[in-house]
Amino acid sequence: MLQNVIIGQYIPVESMLHRLDPRSKLVSAFLLVFVIFLANNWYANGLIIVFAMIMLALSRVPISFIYRGIKPILWLILFTLILHVFLTKEGEVWYSLGFITIYEGGVTKGLFTSIRLLTLVVLTSLVTLTTSPIVLTDGLESLLTPLKKIGVPAHELALMISIALRFIPTFLQETEKIMKAQMARGVDFTSGPLTERVKALLPLLVPLFVNAFKRAEELALAMEARGYRGGEGRTKLRVLCWSLRDSVALTLCIILGLIIWLLRA
Repeated sequence: MLQNVIIGQYIPVESMLHRLDPRSKLVSAFLLVFVIFLANNWYANGLIIVFAMIMLALSRVPISFIYRGIKPILWLILFTLILHVFLTKEGEVWYSLGFITIYEGGVTKGLFTSIRLLTLVVLTSLVTLTTSPIVLTDGLESLLTPLKKIGVPAHELALMISIALRFIPTFLQETEKIMKAQMARGVDFTSGPLTERVKALLPLLVPLFVNAFKRAEELALAMEARGYRGGEGRTKLRVLCWSLRDSVALTLCIILGLIIWLLRA
Protein backbone atom coordinates (compact mmCIF):
# COMPACT_ATOMS: atom_id res chain seq x y z
CA MET A 1 0.00 0.00 0.00
CA LEU A 2 2.80 2.43 0.89
CA GLN A 3 4.49 2.11 -2.48
CA ASN A 4 1.29 3.22 -4.24
CA VAL A 5 1.45 6.74 -2.79
CA ILE A 6 1.43 9.12 -5.76
CA ILE A 7 2.95 12.20 -4.07
CA GLY A 8 6.50 12.73 -5.27
CA GLN A 9 6.33 10.30 -8.20
CA TYR A 10 6.84 11.20 -11.87
CA ILE A 11 5.15 9.42 -14.80
CA PRO A 12 7.10 10.05 -18.04
CA VAL A 13 4.38 10.11 -20.70
CA GLU A 14 3.64 12.55 -23.50
CA SER A 15 0.76 14.87 -22.60
CA MET A 16 -0.31 18.50 -22.65
CA LEU A 17 0.34 18.90 -18.92
CA HIS A 18 3.85 17.44 -19.27
CA ARG A 19 4.67 20.12 -21.85
CA LEU A 20 3.66 23.01 -19.60
CA ASP A 21 6.30 25.15 -17.93
CA PRO A 22 6.79 24.04 -14.30
CA ARG A 23 6.25 27.62 -13.11
CA SER A 24 2.76 27.74 -14.62
CA LYS A 25 1.89 24.40 -13.00
CA LEU A 26 3.15 25.49 -9.60
CA VAL A 27 1.33 28.84 -9.69
CA SER A 28 -1.85 27.18 -11.00
CA ALA A 29 -1.73 24.54 -8.26
CA PHE A 30 -1.29 27.30 -5.66
CA LEU A 31 -4.33 29.12 -7.02
CA LEU A 32 -6.42 25.93 -7.19
CA VAL A 33 -5.82 25.27 -3.49
CA PHE A 34 -7.67 28.50 -2.70
CA VAL A 35 -10.29 27.96 -5.42
CA ILE A 36 -11.22 24.53 -4.07
CA PHE A 37 -11.97 25.93 -0.62
CA LEU A 38 -14.11 28.71 -2.10
CA ALA A 39 -16.68 26.19 -3.34
CA ASN A 40 -19.64 26.06 -0.96
CA ASN A 41 -22.51 24.71 -3.11
CA TRP A 42 -23.25 21.84 -5.47
CA TYR A 43 -22.71 23.88 -8.64
CA ALA A 44 -19.24 25.01 -7.58
CA ASN A 45 -18.19 21.57 -6.36
CA GLY A 46 -19.54 19.95 -9.51
CA LEU A 47 -17.49 22.38 -11.59
CA ILE A 48 -14.36 21.49 -9.61
CA ILE A 49 -15.00 17.77 -10.14
CA VAL A 50 -15.38 18.30 -13.90
CA PHE A 51 -12.19 20.39 -13.96
CA ALA A 52 -10.26 17.70 -12.06
CA MET A 53 -11.49 15.01 -14.48
CA ILE A 54 -10.42 17.12 -17.47
CA MET A 55 -6.96 17.61 -15.94
CA LEU A 56 -6.66 13.86 -15.36
CA ALA A 57 -7.56 13.21 -18.99
CA LEU A 58 -5.06 15.81 -20.24
CA SER A 59 -2.28 14.38 -18.06
CA ARG A 60 -2.70 10.89 -19.62
CA VAL A 61 -1.67 9.36 -16.30
CA PRO A 62 -3.33 5.92 -15.96
CA ILE A 63 -6.53 6.13 -13.91
CA SER A 64 -5.65 2.84 -12.23
CA PHE A 65 -2.41 4.39 -10.98
CA ILE A 66 -4.30 7.41 -9.61
CA TYR A 67 -6.82 5.13 -7.90
CA ARG A 68 -4.11 3.05 -6.23
CA GLY A 69 -2.50 6.27 -5.07
CA ILE A 70 -5.59 7.81 -3.49
CA LYS A 71 -6.83 4.54 -1.99
CA PRO A 72 -4.84 5.05 1.28
CA ILE A 73 -6.57 8.40 1.92
CA LEU A 74 -10.09 7.18 1.17
CA TRP A 75 -10.43 6.07 4.80
CA LEU A 76 -9.49 9.58 5.94
CA ILE A 77 -12.07 11.08 3.57
CA LEU A 78 -14.72 8.62 4.82
CA PHE A 79 -13.84 9.41 8.44
CA THR A 80 -14.18 13.15 7.73
CA LEU A 81 -17.57 12.56 6.11
CA ILE A 82 -18.82 10.55 9.10
CA LEU A 83 -17.65 13.24 11.56
CA HIS A 84 -19.60 15.93 9.70
CA VAL A 85 -22.71 13.76 9.36
CA PHE A 86 -22.95 13.02 13.08
CA LEU A 87 -21.51 16.20 14.62
CA THR A 88 -22.84 19.04 12.43
CA LYS A 89 -26.24 20.20 13.64
CA GLU A 90 -27.49 22.46 10.85
CA GLY A 91 -30.46 22.48 8.51
CA GLU A 92 -33.41 20.11 8.33
CA VAL A 93 -33.45 16.86 10.27
CA TRP A 94 -33.21 13.95 7.83
CA TYR A 95 -33.08 11.05 10.26
CA SER A 96 -33.46 10.63 13.99
CA LEU A 97 -33.19 7.50 16.13
CA GLY A 98 -32.51 7.80 19.82
CA PHE A 99 -29.43 9.94 20.37
CA ILE A 100 -28.49 9.75 16.66
CA THR A 101 -29.72 12.68 14.60
CA ILE A 102 -28.62 13.37 11.05
CA TYR A 103 -29.08 16.85 9.66
CA GLU A 104 -29.11 18.04 6.07
CA GLY A 105 -26.26 20.47 6.80
CA GLY A 106 -24.09 17.68 8.20
CA VAL A 107 -24.45 15.51 5.10
CA THR A 108 -23.91 18.48 2.77
CA LYS A 109 -20.83 19.79 4.57
CA GLY A 110 -19.41 16.29 4.85
CA LEU A 111 -19.76 15.71 1.11
CA PHE A 112 -18.31 19.13 0.30
CA THR A 113 -15.30 18.52 2.56
CA SER A 114 -14.75 15.06 1.06
CA ILE A 115 -14.85 16.49 -2.47
CA ARG A 116 -12.38 19.21 -1.47
CA LEU A 117 -9.91 16.75 0.03
CA LEU A 118 -10.12 14.37 -2.92
CA THR A 119 -9.75 17.01 -5.63
CA LEU A 120 -7.01 18.76 -3.66
CA VAL A 121 -4.91 15.59 -3.48
CA VAL A 122 -5.49 14.73 -7.15
CA LEU A 123 -4.80 18.20 -8.58
CA THR A 124 -1.71 18.88 -6.47
CA SER A 125 -0.34 15.40 -7.17
CA LEU A 126 -0.59 16.06 -10.90
CA VAL A 127 2.20 18.63 -10.50
CA THR A 128 4.76 16.00 -9.50
CA LEU A 129 3.24 13.29 -11.70
CA THR A 130 3.75 15.46 -14.80
CA THR A 131 7.00 17.24 -13.84
CA SER A 132 10.41 15.64 -13.45
CA PRO A 133 12.28 16.45 -10.20
CA ILE A 134 15.02 18.41 -12.04
CA VAL A 135 12.55 20.59 -13.94
CA LEU A 136 10.49 21.06 -10.77
CA THR A 137 13.60 22.31 -8.96
CA ASP A 138 14.29 24.81 -11.74
CA GLY A 139 10.71 26.06 -11.61
CA LEU A 140 10.75 26.48 -7.84
CA GLU A 141 14.07 28.30 -7.97
CA SER A 142 12.80 30.64 -10.68
CA LEU A 143 9.69 31.51 -8.67
CA LEU A 144 11.71 32.06 -5.49
CA THR A 145 14.43 34.16 -7.18
CA PRO A 146 12.79 37.54 -6.32
CA LEU A 147 13.05 36.60 -2.63
CA LYS A 148 16.84 36.68 -2.87
CA LYS A 149 16.64 40.43 -2.39
CA ILE A 150 15.52 39.88 1.20
CA GLY A 151 18.09 37.16 1.90
CA VAL A 152 16.10 34.03 1.08
CA PRO A 153 18.37 31.28 -0.37
CA ALA A 154 16.16 30.47 -3.35
CA HIS A 155 18.37 27.80 -4.92
CA GLU A 156 19.02 25.91 -1.69
CA LEU A 157 15.34 26.08 -0.66
CA ALA A 158 14.16 24.83 -4.05
CA LEU A 159 16.73 22.04 -3.95
CA MET A 160 15.61 20.92 -0.48
CA ILE A 161 11.94 20.84 -1.50
CA SER A 162 12.74 18.89 -4.67
CA ILE A 163 14.91 16.36 -2.82
CA ALA A 164 12.19 15.89 -0.20
CA LEU A 165 9.57 15.21 -2.88
CA ARG A 166 11.94 12.91 -4.75
CA PHE A 167 12.67 10.74 -1.72
CA ILE A 168 9.07 10.32 -0.53
CA PRO A 169 8.54 7.20 -2.70
CA THR A 170 11.98 5.86 -1.71
CA PHE A 171 11.26 6.42 1.96
CA LEU A 172 7.91 4.63 1.68
CA GLN A 173 9.51 1.71 -0.14
CA GLU A 174 12.06 1.33 2.65
CA THR A 175 9.21 1.41 5.19
CA GLU A 176 7.47 -1.36 3.25
CA LYS A 177 10.64 -3.48 3.21
CA ILE A 178 11.21 -3.07 6.97
CA MET A 179 7.57 -3.94 7.71
CA LYS A 180 7.79 -7.10 5.59
CA ALA A 181 11.05 -8.09 7.28
CA GLN A 182 9.49 -7.69 10.72
CA MET A 183 6.31 -9.50 9.66
CA ALA A 184 8.51 -12.41 8.57
CA ARG A 185 9.85 -12.46 12.13
CA GLY A 186 6.37 -12.68 13.64
CA VAL A 187 5.35 -9.04 14.13
CA ASP A 188 1.64 -8.43 13.51
CA PHE A 189 0.71 -4.96 12.23
CA THR A 190 -2.89 -5.66 11.21
CA SER A 191 -4.67 -7.33 14.13
CA GLY A 192 -5.15 -6.78 17.84
CA PRO A 193 -6.11 -3.62 19.76
CA LEU A 194 -5.16 -0.23 18.37
CA THR A 195 -2.63 0.37 21.14
CA GLU A 196 -0.85 -2.88 20.33
CA ARG A 197 -0.69 -2.04 16.64
CA VAL A 198 0.76 1.40 17.44
CA LYS A 199 3.39 -0.22 19.68
CA ALA A 200 4.25 -2.63 16.86
CA LEU A 201 5.02 0.36 14.61
CA LEU A 202 7.51 1.88 17.06
CA PRO A 203 10.37 -0.53 16.14
CA LEU A 204 10.10 0.81 12.58
CA LEU A 205 11.35 4.23 13.64
CA VAL A 206 14.94 3.29 14.50
CA PRO A 207 15.87 1.61 11.16
CA LEU A 208 13.92 4.27 9.25
CA PHE A 209 15.85 7.13 10.89
CA VAL A 210 19.14 5.28 10.47
CA ASN A 211 18.48 4.73 6.76
CA ALA A 212 17.32 8.32 6.30
CA PHE A 213 20.45 9.78 7.90
CA LYS A 214 22.66 7.36 5.97
CA ARG A 215 21.01 8.29 2.68
CA ALA A 216 21.31 12.01 3.48
CA GLU A 217 25.03 11.62 4.24
CA GLU A 218 25.62 9.66 1.03
CA LEU A 219 23.78 12.32 -0.98
CA ALA A 220 25.80 15.11 0.62
CA LEU A 221 29.10 13.32 -0.09
CA ALA A 222 28.08 12.65 -3.70
CA MET A 223 27.15 16.32 -4.26
CA GLU A 224 30.39 17.49 -2.68
CA ALA A 225 32.44 15.04 -4.78
CA ARG A 226 30.85 16.52 -7.92
CA GLY A 227 31.83 20.05 -6.93
CA TYR A 228 28.46 21.34 -5.76
CA ARG A 229 28.87 24.73 -4.09
CA GLY A 230 25.40 26.24 -4.27
CA GLY A 231 23.52 28.12 -6.96
CA GLU A 232 25.92 31.01 -7.58
CA GLY A 233 27.48 30.88 -11.06
CA ARG A 234 25.74 27.65 -12.04
CA THR A 235 24.41 27.21 -15.57
CA LYS A 236 21.39 25.13 -16.55
CA LEU A 237 21.09 22.43 -19.16
CA ARG A 238 17.38 23.12 -19.62
CA VAL A 239 16.24 26.72 -19.99
CA LEU A 240 12.66 27.36 -18.89
CA CYS A 241 10.46 28.99 -21.50
CA TRP A 242 7.04 30.47 -20.74
CA SER A 243 4.83 29.93 -23.79
CA LEU A 244 1.31 30.79 -24.85
CA ARG A 245 -0.10 27.50 -23.51
CA ASP A 246 1.23 28.39 -20.05
CA SER A 247 -0.56 31.73 -20.15
CA VAL A 248 -3.73 29.98 -21.30
CA ALA A 249 -3.49 27.40 -18.47
CA LEU A 250 -2.99 30.08 -15.83
CA THR A 251 -5.82 32.18 -17.29
CA LEU A 252 -8.18 29.20 -17.17
CA CYS A 253 -7.38 28.67 -13.47
CA ILE A 254 -8.09 32.35 -12.78
CA ILE A 255 -11.38 32.16 -14.71
CA LEU A 256 -12.33 29.04 -12.75
CA GLY A 257 -11.64 30.91 -9.52
CA LEU A 258 -13.82 33.84 -10.62
CA ILE A 259 -16.67 31.52 -11.59
CA ILE A 260 -16.46 29.70 -8.26
CA TRP A 261 -16.50 33.05 -6.48
CA LEU A 262 -19.59 34.17 -8.40
CA LEU A 263 -21.33 30.85 -7.61
CA ARG A 264 -20.85 31.28 -3.88
CA ALA A 265 -24.20 31.42 -2.13
